[in-house]
Amino acid sequence: GLRTASEAFADRSYQRDGSLTPRDQPGALLASAADAAAQVIRLVREGKVLSPEGEDLSLRADTICLHGDGAHAVEFARDIRALLDSSGIAVMALG
Repeated sequence: GLRTASEAFADRSYQRDGSLTPRDQPGALLASAADAAAQVIRLVREGKVLSPEGEDLSLRADTICLHGDGAHAVEFARDIRALLDSSGIAVMALG
């Protein structure tokens, strides 16, 4: 009887098998707020992300996670929210 939500990450890259790129590999963390925002927009609109190898991956996401321990987490959050707003994508709390 529990509700679940599928989660995807704004600031992480995904391998071609759909797993997260291990943090000890290059490109595991997206380096720019623009890249993270673009990944979120594409995920919301198309249900896809691009792997480091350049392959499209289908992902279902009900929620988007942004790691708060990143050096630029606040900047990333602001840029992602601004792009969502300017793209007409509503942000809602799950409840």
